[in-house]
Amino acid sequence: MNRRQLLAGSAVLASGWATPAAWAVLGTRPELAGMLPEHRLLGSARLSVYGFKVYDSRLWVPPVFSGDSFASHPFALELDYLREFKNAAIADRSLAEMRRFGTFTDEQANVWREAMLRVIPNVKKGDRIIGVNRPGEGVTFWVNGQRSGDVPDAEFARLFFGIWLSPKTSQPKMRAALLAVAS
Repeated sequence: MNRRQLLAGSAVLASGWATPAAWAVLGTRPELAGMLPEHRLLGSARLSVYGFKVYDSRLWVPPVFSGDSFASHPFALELDYLREFKNAAIADRSLAEMRRFGTFTDEQANVWREAMLRVIPNVKKGDRIIGVNRPGEGVTFWVNGQRSGDVPDAEFARLFFGIWLSPKTSQPKMRAALLAVAS
């Protein structure tokens, strides 16, 4: 760890927004330390489907954050994949989940699918994807610590992150865990 990273880590710890355990994770993710310097780990959860482990997720939020208005806050959602998936399967599943609580045209779905195919690669076990919400602007994606691209569309961002954070999510227990809500 270089001096700058050490000083940034000390500032995060001193501010009280991250525990030493959380900083250990944050410190290995320069994409978060650079874009979201005062964020803290709010919650985490594992997605398993029919007993198959899919990914571990973490939600990094600013000091003031409301799950009810998540789209208006800068935050990061981190997914650590526990198995392989083709990017087309990820994009198609994302669009299906987004339709649970949002309406958009087939034309818009095609634009968003192409954007996801551009910024999300095929994943294998151990790959990490982080989406950073930029309120009113869209999403910046990072794959294994490297910026992979942006989807500059605020409506896409709201619906995409709604997969995990909307009250209408298909995974309400995961939402509760990410938002650190007692269930």
